[in-house]
Amino acid sequence: MTAKDIFHLLAQGEHIRLECKTAQSSLPNSVWETYSAFANTYGGKILLGVFEDIKEKDPKKRFSVTGVKDAEKIKKDFWNIIHNEEKVSMNILREESVDTVDVDGKCVVVISVPQAFYTMKPIYINNNLSRGSFRRNNEGDYHCSEQELRMMVRDANEEGNDRMFLQHYTMDDIDPTTLQHYRQMFLTKNPDHVFNNLDDKEFMKQLGGYTVNRDTKDEGLTMAGLLMFGKGLPIRERFSNLRMDYIDKTNLIGEERYSDRITYDGTWENNLFNFIRIVLPRLMRDLPRPFRMEGVTRVDDTPQHKAVREAMTNAIIHADLMLNGLLRIEKYDDRFVLTNPGLLKIPVEQIYEGGETRARNQVMQVMLRMIGYGENLGSGFPLILSAWNDKHWLKPELIEQPELLQVKLILHIMDKDDKTLDTKGGTKENNDRNNDRNNDRNNDRNVSMRQKNIVEIIASNNFVTIPELSKLLQVSDKTIRRDISTLKSLGIIVREGSNYGGHWVVNKQ
Repeated sequence: MTAKDIFHLLAQGEHIRLECKTAQSSLPNSVWETYSAFANTYGGKILLGVFEDIKEKDPKKRFSVTGVKDAEKIKKDFWNIIHNEEKVSMNILREESVDTVDVDGKCVVVISVPQAFYTMKPIYINNNLSRGSFRRNNEGDYHCSEQELRMMVRDANEEGNDRMFLQHYTMDDIDPTTLQHYRQMFLTKNPDHVFNNLDDKEFMKQLGGYTVNRDTKDEGLTMAGLLMFGKGLPIRERFSNLRMDYIDKTNLIGEERYSDRITYDGTWENNLFNFIRIVLPRLMRDLPRPFRMEGVTRVDDTPQHKAVREAMTNAIIHADLMLNGLLRIEKYDDRFVLTNPGLLKIPVEQIYEGGETRARNQVMQVMLRMIGYGENLGSGFPLILSAWNDKHWLKPELIEQPELLQVKLILHIMDKDDKTLDTKGGTKENNDRNNDRNNDRNNDRNVSMRQKNIVEIIASNNFVTIPELSKLLQVSDKTIRRDISTLKSLGIIVREGSNYGGHWVVNKQ
């Protein structure tokens, strides 16, 4: 670093990745709390030799470089202490992580702390896991909560969370209908697989949903087996902390809060596989489906549909299902929002790049992959990015919310031309749209994705019937009739001839 770099950092003020300490003559003890906090959060820089006037409101005047008197002594003391396991649980720094910078003749010691790898967390001090573990929040260090500590300890296990043996939970706690649905999908995807000849119990063993404790000889369900295929009551008994919710906020009229909702209401066995099976079709229903046939079969599995499946799969396999939290899927007119409990195990930048995957629920990951859900080798998120980029939609946002111990993925169904990014990375309406955009574009905003699909189908087959459209788009005849009426009122399609002998015409203009 240079003096210019130091001034640039100070101009931004203390934040989640910067901490300043005066430390003129000695190494302050509070540096270890910050070391733990940075390592357990996103990493950061500690500047020793910088004074902060907390009464000063102007960030440019709030910090002043005072320097340290003996930089070499402070560095030596730092390295001696960080290697003392009684003080610090683990040293994750390299020699070049501690440096000195001359700022107008004054010496500033810069300590660069990386984010610790998930198998190393929590990094704690004073040989005290519960009271010596810290995380960073804005410009302060705070003691980790019990939930945060347990999450980090679980995450340090390379085998994931969902292999856990659940004593006293047996095949009697499995919902036969759910398991049968899964087995049918498995058979369709893997018609020659040897697992298809196994009974349900042995099938579950091979998948990792049922296990035998080799020490005690006890046998029963794993966490993955119960949560994926279990009956609702035993799931709620064992995992009362977990809730699942799908809410559709599209096409709202008046004071309506939502147009569709799936939550536990006693009408379905609320396991994870049922949640996926019920929610996914609803979530993807209005995505554009170009009309393409292979023989007598319609092929409509677009990259965007695959991306949404991947997103929901990720929400399941990366969730910490032992936290008090909500697995929530929201559908809006212009975006999907998927929220799962648990923080990211690897940095968000690494997730965007792909090539790395660290699923918390590795057994569930295998279960879903065997029916065609989920990509291998960390390629899932790049697949989502690519599919969204193909449509020129806004880049998906992966947001970690540490205060809520949850991760949120926002998939915008919005052209890049229709939105702009503000300086904080969020989205806002672009008030500078050109007023001379043509009528086709204006009409396009009034037409839903399903209605666009109807136009595409009619353009390929102008004799298509309403029942056929209903079957192809998986909605009711009533919905198709309403969409047809909208398209006719906009002048996009017209009907020539009678209802039975006529045909549709798409207005090319």
